[in-house]
Amino acid sequence: MLCAGLHVRLATAQPHFSLTRQPVCSVPVRASPGTPYGVTTNAAITLSEPGNFVAKRGFGNSMVGMLVTLHKYIFRELLRVFIFAAVGLTLILSLGSILQPVQEYGVGPRQVVHLMGYFLPITLTFVLPMAALFAGALIYGRFASDNELDACRASGISLLKLTFPGLVLAILVAGANLFLSFHVMPVFVLRAEKSLKADAKQIVFRNIQRRRYYELPPDGQYLIYADQVDPKNDMLLGVVVAQMKNSEMQDIITAEVAKVQFKLHDNFNEVRITAYGSSTMGLGVEGGIGSMSFTKEFGSLLGDEIRFKKLDEMRRIKTDMMRFYPVEKLARLTYKQLVTEVVARDIRTWMGHKEQTPNRDLRATSAEPRVPSLESLTGFYELLGMPHSIKLIADQCNVRDDEIELSGRIEVVEYDTASKQPVSTLTAETATLHLEGDLSAPTLTLDIQNPQQAETMELKLRHVIRGLILPQPVRAVTDGFTTQSGSLKPEKLVFASSELGLEPSKVLKNLEEHLQTEMWSTGVQIKSEIHSRLVFGAGCIPMILIGIGLGILKKGGHLLSAFGASCIPAAVLVVCIMSGKQLTENPDAQTVSGIALMWGGLAGLWLLVAAIYGWLLRR
Repeated sequence: MLCAGLHVRLATAQPHFSLTRQPVCSVPVRASPGTPYGVTTNAAITLSEPGNFVAKRGFGNSMVGMLVTLHKYIFRELLRVFIFAAVGLTLILSLGSILQPVQEYGVGPRQVVHLMGYFLPITLTFVLPMAALFAGALIYGRFASDNELDACRASGISLLKLTFPGLVLAILVAGANLFLSFHVMPVFVLRAEKSLKADAKQIVFRNIQRRRYYELPPDGQYLIYADQVDPKNDMLLGVVVAQMKNSEMQDIITAEVAKVQFKLHDNFNEVRITAYGSSTMGLGVEGGIGSMSFTKEFGSLLGDEIRFKKLDEMRRIKTDMMRFYPVEKLARLTYKQLVTEVVARDIRTWMGHKEQTPNRDLRATSAEPRVPSLESLTGFYELLGMPHSIKLIADQCNVRDDEIELSGRIEVVEYDTASKQPVSTLTAETATLHLEGDLSAPTLTLDIQNPQQAETMELKLRHVIRGLILPQPVRAVTDGFTTQSGSLKPEKLVFASSELGLEPSKVLKNLEEHLQTEMWSTGVQIKSEIHSRLVFGAGCIPMILIGIGLGILKKGGHLLSAFGASCIPAAVLVVCIMSGKQLTENPDAQTVSGIALMWGGLAGLWLLVAAIYGWLLRR
């Protein structure tokens, strides 16, 4: 201990004593009882053991050196406890942070070790303040309980000077917390995401091996069941794929063998499943279809959220919302629905103009098949494509969800685009038209259910015509919502239907409202996230100072009680930050009120610091 068992008797009248034993420490003394507290003279007391001392002249110049030694001693003790506490808390919280990825994705042992390292900066943003708070309360509480604090104050060293090492540690922790939250944590979250992406195939196959099924994230639209897996060849055996929509099963695809392929992108992932020897059930269609494939897009495995973004990323997102994947995905869905409904309106408008023109009945009424010439087809809606184009007519044209539903009497003439020669003539009662491909150059796909070929009277299960190009009037309308680089303009898409004078379906109206809400929510999330990080980082300083002050106050009690009491103001600050974020992101409340609540919590901590240290200085 620094000066344990100190009993001082001032003898200013006889300042010279002989030194008989090796001194333990030296402290400056006041010249007389009337000297103001904190004012020292050019004299010192040198202690050999409790009760035995000698006084020296000429010690005033060593005051600074003694303070430096004292600060080093306190800071060394703080740092030692801080490091041990930080390591222990980090190990505990790191194990807890990886439980969700392990349970949800079934990652392997090697991947678990990597994830623990990637999640370390997230853990440290919470661990460092708590470890410093624990160290401050413990060291200064012990410093006061051993009467070392009283000895130093009796020698003229003020309390504020003694708390300088704790203040330095608080500033270092606050700076480290801000640096971790704004710059380091987002980088490591991105690395964890890339690590999971690289292991996506193993995750899928491992989950199917363990649970016999896997639900593709994030919305669980597809459920994949398999009897056996062959990871080396990317194959699944005995496969059943169930497509879900609005918690209802839409299609069931069964296959003897299916090949699973992954394509990784920066913002999202794609999985392509090719089923061989397959059959499908649903949508009124049942039967074997040989082989088929479908591609499913799924976003970030860890969640693409603003709270995992760097400061410069948040600024770029605020400038261009299409840089944020949730907004980009919603904008693409809105644009796709908009194009679908514009095509449906164009088809209805064309058929309305041709109502007076007699329709050609393409159904064969004799044994001799008919192949009509393209010039004779009046009142038909034409869609060009490569290599085939079509002319079609239907009694009804309606929008259902994200596709156009044709019903009634449907007549389709498929012809070669280059030679203009008819390829097949089909009649049916149900068909759908939907968008496929990249939205910068989308194509239409016509899916005809149970068509009858007029030339041969052959009844087919299904006939699909892909690669149909959007009509020029539709492109002229929808190109106004894209940039020259092919990106979308989400700020215009939210008002697309009203701008085009389109009577939107319920789906398009909901998408526009959802996109507008998502854009507003993203903007306020950026603002609240920046302020919450600043408040929590800056709040580390008063939190640690409160821990130091309460440690001194509770020197007579258990040292951990000071730490427990100092956790209460820290918890209040966290509650203010969380409540402020929720209030900021609440559309019914003003944004400034949530931000004011966050900074108000920080101001409350500083007021508590002033109250605690004011009381200590008055003692």
